[in-house]
Amino acid sequence: MGRLFGTDGARGVAITELTCEMAMNIGRAAATVLTKHKNSTDRAKILIGKDTRISSDVLEAALVAGITSVGVDVELMGIVPTPAVAYLVRAHNADSGVMISASHNSVEYNGIKLFSSTGFKLPDNIENEIEELILDTREKIQLKDGCDIGRVTYMSDAVKEYTSHLKETAECLFKGINIAVDCANGSSSATAEDVFCSLGANVSFINNDPDGCNINKNCGSTHLDPLKKYVVENKCDLGLAFDGDADRCLAVDEKGNTVDGDKLIAIISDYMRKKGTLKNNTAVVTVMSNLGFHTYMKKNNINTVCTAVGDRYVLEEMLKSGYNIGGEQSGHIIFLDYATTGDGQLTAVQLLNLIAASGKTLSELVSDIPDYPQLLMNVKITDEQKGKWNKTPSILSVIEEAEEKLGENGRILVRESGTEPLVRVMIEGKNADDVKYWTEKIVDVVDKALCR
Repeated sequence: MGRLFGTDGARGVAITELTCEMAMNIGRAAATVLTKHKNSTDRAKILIGKDTRISSDVLEAALVAGITSVGVDVELMGIVPTPAVAYLVRAHNADSGVMISASHNSVEYNGIKLFSSTGFKLPDNIENEIEELILDTREKIQLKDGCDIGRVTYMSDAVKEYTSHLKETAECLFKGINIAVDCANGSSSATAEDVFCSLGANVSFINNDPDGCNINKNCGSTHLDPLKKYVVENKCDLGLAFDGDADRCLAVDEKGNTVDGDKLIAIISDYMRKKGTLKNNTAVVTVMSNLGFHTYMKKNNINTVCTAVGDRYVLEEMLKSGYNIGGEQSGHIIFLDYATTGDGQLTAVQLLNLIAASGKTLSELVSDIPDYPQLLMNVKITDEQKGKWNKTPSILSVIEEAEEKLGENGRILVRESGTEPLVRVMIEGKNADDVKYWTEKIVDVVDKALCR
């Protein structure tokens, strides 16, 4: 049985790969599995949110058909960020939540993310149970008829409830701070104005006019150049960039420099340490985190724990060991005191708390974090080539050669993406020329071995 779910739900090119039929079957199977312990006298209910891409409405209709056909009610939230679904599932005592989004991916992709009644993403064993029901034992799904099918309602205050929650985490009003916000023409277009304007900041918005096709298009957290240009030209104090479903946040300082997830975690962790709110004096990150991040954390006597790449692994470690901040270089940061998943706008509010309290510019706050040269390159592969890179002798040989040459002055990470058909090659070291040479060499070997 092949896996339907990657590291962040089911994802693919909408309609042709992630088909309407598949969405309907995921709805049926997820509703069956996630509500199987529900008391028969109570109506089971699943919340559905979506981002702004054109295919989200189509997949929403298919999911609704699947969920209601097995007797489970649906409450539609409309366009909301992914973390809004996670938050409101718990707040409304729903049995599950579904977010329709492909996050930072381009418009042709879409995805289906599932949340449990506690607001956390589903563990592998539950996803496997849903997959088995779809792919191997679909005959076990019991369809309803007559008045036993599910009903569809609409949550009119979803955005208001979620933004109120975000604003409650602010420690003060942000008067006098000039902010530029890039909404990536995605989910934050529905929420960011209420959050940041209500908190007193002087806010300018770019890429907050979604048309169904412009989500993540040369904007947002994966394309920072427009925000950098805007911040510098308009003399803003900082810029904030979200991705399509607003579960990530990257920042730009007043000089137009990128402040990535590593640096955000570093300075906010230090702020939490000084306030006495950093649990176990530890932040959780992944193996992708820059060596400069670890240098800063060690200097400030903050412990770090590294996990495999993926926010689910960060979250697992946080829950297991009682930590309350963790995340990825990509800007997917989890504040477990307030949320069960990464939340870009929540991250932004916590950053603004720090800036308001310190009286420092963002460039000053990150000035002590060294930048080690790091280069990440991707090789696009086909479905047939998935899982083969680490079994291919030529690829393993060039990686071994690079590790030997770089020695203690660098590190290499090659992995297959869990959300896209890509092999990612990341090298970090003290010498930028060496980093560039070996990254390009490994990418060339991977390309020749898997793609030609």
